[in-house]
Amino acid sequence: MSAATETAARPRPTAAAPRTRAMSPTRARPYTPWLFLLPYLTLFAVFVVLPAVLGLWISLHEWDYTLEEQPFVGGENYADLFAAGSGTSDVFWESMRATGIFTLFSVPLLLVLPLLVALLMHRRFPGRNFFRAVYFAPYVLGVAVVGLLWRYLLDSNVGLVNFTLGVFGLPSDIPWTTAVPAAWVALVGVTVWWTLGFNAVIYLAALQDIPAELYEAAAVDGAGPWQKFRAVTLPGLRPILTFITINTLIASANMFGQSYIITQGAPGRETRTAIYQIAETGLRNYQMGDAAAMSYVLTVVLLFISIFVFWLFRERDAKGEKTGARR
Repeated sequence: MSAATETAARPRPTAAAPRTRAMSPTRARPYTPWLFLLPYLTLFAVFVVLPAVLGLWISLHEWDYTLEEQPFVGGENYADLFAAGSGTSDVFWESMRATGIFTLFSVPLLLVLPLLVALLMHRRFPGRNFFRAVYFAPYVLGVAVVGLLWRYLLDSNVGLVNFTLGVFGLPSDIPWTTAVPAAWVALVGVTVWWTLGFNAVIYLAALQDIPAELYEAAAVDGAGPWQKFRAVTLPGLRPILTFITINTLIASANMFGQSYIITQGAPGRETRTAIYQIAETGLRNYQMGDAAAMSYVLTVVLLFISIFVFWLFRERDAKGEKTGARR
């Protein structure tokens, strides 16, 4: 019997008996990705979504957990924050001003200094891994350890910092924790020392992803070190720069432990940041509704800043693509 005859004799499936496809036991079901995501989604819902919704609900009430009833006040807590002369407006915007000062001076340093450290650690020299560990080591310390350590080191009377300055003939009575601007220098300096290593590690990982062929091509074209940095390194770091900028902005705006432990908000309320004031209002003064409203106002401000940073970096990417297309 020929092959054509065998094919003609083979029974064909009919419409009355549709052919069924057996699913392989190793083939992923449609719900398989959701099962893998379920643990994370559960934690995200319990520890992020639920507190956020509860905080919004609290902000619409006069919420004092020492009282039996928490009456609904609508947007009154938010209106008080923008009403001049109200009990919460002055202290909140003063704390926002302190947060702005700290963010303004700490973020540029935390973007530039870690990049310089990463560029140095990216080179090959003896003891490179040791110095990488040295720069990253402070970041593993908790804020309580860092705060207490530097509170004693910066003490105006018995601190090691003023003593060392006096040994070299410099002013030895600087009030690092009790007067501005010295208190801001202390808070920014301690924060940069503490968190510099985290950003440096991220920069270093991004530098290692830039192909060496790009540097070799730039060298063939006669580019110097600065031209290589501007034409190869910075464009290669641009995606990471977006992450580091937003992450550093949010971390600086949420600064609390350093001012709470080192300066205790002194002098007066000068170094009392927004998170410090929110904790003081909600947990010490029992005004949870006002504290929740402050938190949402701060969240909205950070949201707009984050959108601006995204827009800034996306705009530069678009210009680069257009320039490349013309060439």
